[in-house]
Amino acid sequence: MSFNTFGKIFRFSTWGESHGVAIGCVVDGCPPNIPISEKEIQADMNRRRPGKSKFTSQRKESDKVEILSGIFQGKTTGTPISMIIYNKDSRSRDYETIKDKFRPGHADYTYFLKYGIRDYRGGGRQSARETASRVAAGAIARIVLNKIIGKKFKITGAVIQLGVLGCNKKNWNEKEIRKNPFFCPDKKSIKLWEKYLLAVRKAGSSCGAIIELRATGVPVGLGAPIYSKLDADIASALMSINAVKGVNIGAGMNSAFLSGEDNSDEIRNISRKVKFKSNNAGGILGGISSGQDIIASFSVKPTSSILSSRQTINKKGKNTKISVRGRHDPCVGIRAVPIGEAMLSCVLLDHYLMHKAQCG
Repeated sequence: MSFNTFGKIFRFSTWGESHGVAIGCVVDGCPPNIPISEKEIQADMNRRRPGKSKFTSQRKESDKVEILSGIFQGKTTGTPISMIIYNKDSRSRDYETIKDKFRPGHADYTYFLKYGIRDYRGGGRQSARETASRVAAGAIARIVLNKIIGKKFKITGAVIQLGVLGCNKKNWNEKEIRKNPFFCPDKKSIKLWEKYLLAVRKAGSSCGAIIELRATGVPVGLGAPIYSKLDADIASALMSINAVKGVNIGAGMNSAFLSGEDNSDEIRNISRKVKFKSNNAGGILGGISSGQDIIASFSVKPTSSILSSRQTINKKGKNTKISVRGRHDPCVGIRAVPIGEAMLSCVLLDHYLMHKAQCG
């Protein structure tokens, strides 16, 4: 299987399967002499790991990351950084009854047709378990960006839509996002979301979610206007996350409903500083960062593994039915927040390094 590597200058390759001994990644292109510790990386890993609340999969993984190479005396050496995360709570037996059936909505069918392999143990390589490695790589990217850009750089993600329930983004509260199990930015919505998701779980069903990412302190000039547009690479990175089915940059799809007057982000010079009156472009113009906040959002489909019986076929092509038992998220979108933050961090660092290589 090819294409296990992401990025151009700052790159990472992930490896491992959902129910294998371990998963991990190798990060290449990281600048030297950047202070990085396992503790800093672990902080991001803890935000993604399962089993943290009754609203996510009850698989109990500590997701403890171990750095094997690329760090000496607490600083990066510029050589590949290898990291490993051991799987501690895989239960392959949960999948024995469906090992010859294709789960609707999953990659089981296409994966089998392409590779001729059916790793039924949680999906093997196609499982969202792989995203833990991305978060480890993203943590390194974020630390590097904070070092070279400064403390003004920050990426914050939040769930702004849970199934049919939205929230008031005007109440965006970063402290609240860190406290509640939904990564919800609006404190007033949390109780309703809790009641809703508990009902979804009790019914053995699932729901989707929309996650919004905000990056502040991004320098002007990242990206190229033709085949390496910053927004194109962000969209590609977010679309590569399991279960993601749509991406918006700024107003995104909603820009089709705006007039030219409403959509254009007017520019003024105020006290010798360039100011934009709005940010429908999401901080990116012509594929190049404008210095405004970068705003991106992505939709995550409902978990396909549900208790309800669904029609499918087996490996012999015969019609059958399937219902999935075991430990699953009623909404995988919740844990997609730190994954989205990680992928955005990797894209921005990659483009920052490319920008410096070309423009100095």
